Amino acid sequence: MGDLKFDVNARDSSNGPAVFVAVGHGEEELATEPHQHARGQLFGSLRGLLNVELDEGVWIVPAIHAVWIPPHHRHGGRTNGPFHGWSAYVAESACDNLPRHPCAVRTSGLLREAVLRASQWPSGVFDKQMQHVAEVILDEIRTLPVEPLGLPFPREPRLQRIARALVANPADDRDLERWAAWASVSSRTLSRRFVAETGFHFTAWRQRAKLMRSLEMLAAGMPVTAIALDLGYSTASAYIALFRRTFAETPAAYRLRLQP
Repeated sequence: MGDLKFDVNARDSSNGPAVFVAVGHGEEELATEPHQHARGQLFGSLRGLLNVELDEGVWIVPAIHAVWIPPHHRHGGRTNGPFHGWSAYVAESACDNLPRHPCAVRTSGLLREAVLRASQWPSGVFDKQMQHVAEVILDEIRTLPVEPLGLPFPREPRLQRIARALVANPADDRDLERWAAWASVSSRTLSRRFVAETGFHFTAWRQRAKLMRSLEMLAAGMPVTAIALDLGYSTASAYIALFRRTFAETPAAYRLRLQP
């Protein structure tokens, strides 16, 4: 991902400091290939939107949120337009009482200041003052509220094929029966297993996929009405109402949070 790769290189292990932070920025849309490492990783941004994909699902990371990835979870990422972000790497030995599963959290001012302080640490040094800052970062990961930004994937291969197709094109208006036929699975099995494996009914999941894509479109500066129509909503007000129920604010208000 160029400057945004956040590559841990030789430090991709639990050796060294409990926490270290890398920062990156870029003006073009960039991506990093799926990979995994022994350290836990917290992605965050100061500007722009980051898309993080794991085997378990997709997370969208606007500037007011961060995504936690425990050690050894395969993941990749891409930016949506200009981006300035950071990534905190946590030694596996320090992850015991941190979330066991990937999740999104709302960042606090304290976490943001702590990771920016840590990003300035010289390599090879980890003194008592740095340890205090690292403990603040760990405590924030441990206690910050989890946010509903994840889009979990089903595990069953045929259902996952449907899920990935909808992520690629959330506006696809095929109904459950047509999707079931496309994937060679019965509609009853599709409905039942989607709930069992994702926690969402199929219709609710695809609405969530649309909302996740709309965050990217908001970050790109698209008008709210154009977003609603492109994603297949009957009216802009229908999109705004669903967005407000999910994120507790309007798309326009949320867009302001994506700015520097």
